[in-house]
Amino acid sequence: MRVLVIEHEAACPPAHVGTWLEEAGAELEVCRPWAGDALPSALAPYDAVLVLGGSMGADDDALHHWLGPVKELVRVAVADDVPLLGICLGHQLIASALGGTVVRNPRGQQVGVLDLGWSTGATDDALVGEVAGGPARGVQWNDDIVVGLPDGAVVLARTPDDEVQVVRYAGRAWGVQLHPEVDEHVLKSWAEGDQVAHQERGLDQAALLGSVADARQELDDTWRPVLHRFVDLAGPGDGR
Repeated sequence: MRVLVIEHEAACPPAHVGTWLEEAGAELEVCRPWAGDALPSALAPYDAVLVLGGSMGADDDALHHWLGPVKELVRVAVADDVPLLGICLGHQLIASALGGTVVRNPRGQQVGVLDLGWSTGATDDALVGEVAGGPARGVQWNDDIVVGLPDGAVVLARTPDDEVQVVRYAGRAWGVQLHPEVDEHVLKSWAEGDQVAHQERGLDQAALLGSVADARQELDDTWRPVLHRFVDLAGPGDGR
């Protein structure tokens, strides 16, 4: 079972999500257009698609030549019912590709291990239903958020401030604003890039990274089953 993984920059690897997919029996093919890899022209060789995060904006097509073609692959995946999952920027790219709206978060950058609340009906969702019955937290590290959903999209979870966190965009297409893939080691380089801004806000980066490390088991227990389920949805007997 082959999963196409689209990586937007070296600092945003599949990390834990990649490990969980492989645990469940998936073979990952990581495409790095930022490093010169050509995006596939079709999805026929793949059973699922994972679109990772990145520091660029979802509508920065003029600055990053591959974003437009990634959005086209998103539309192909939705049309062909290929299981699709977007993380942070990936989630925002799916929204943009399907007619939604992505903006700078008016509350400013979100960082840390933050609560999310499941929506009514999330327990019936094919991807997150297994974990949606209880409390959950996720690692946030984002500047932009989805504020306008495409037609037919269903919100499965929000933050306490009512910001969209988990969305089912189509029958087998999902996006998560949070970062299930990261740990304190991945986040270290992100923190270095935001050091000045965080100092100005009075954020203690050491404490922030420490809170992510302390939550490791909780985060694994919440999000590993979701990625295992994603593989199940793309495998034999999934109804395709």
